[in-house]
Amino acid sequence: MAKVTVRYWAAAKAAAGVAEEPYEAATLAEALDAVRGRHSGDLTRVLLRCSFLVDGDPVGTRAHETVRLADGGTVEVLPPFAGG
Repeated sequence: MAKVTVRYWAAAKAAAGVAEEPYEAATLAEALDAVRGRHSGDLTRVLLRCSFLVDGDPVGTRAHETVRLADGGTVEVLPPFAGG
């Protein structure tokens, strides 16, 4: 299991109530399952609309089960941003 930091942005940060927190997980899917286990309600709904960066690289459409996490890595949780 890798020790990673999950960072929340915008609506995800508001729903989680924290900017970041540590998790242990081998894949992005495991990390997100742990996030859902710790935070219910609003954050679970926000995650459905989010995109993710793992160590700065976009996950895109890859299956979360296939995205391996590195020890000391970072998962960025990015809700859709409004702007122009």
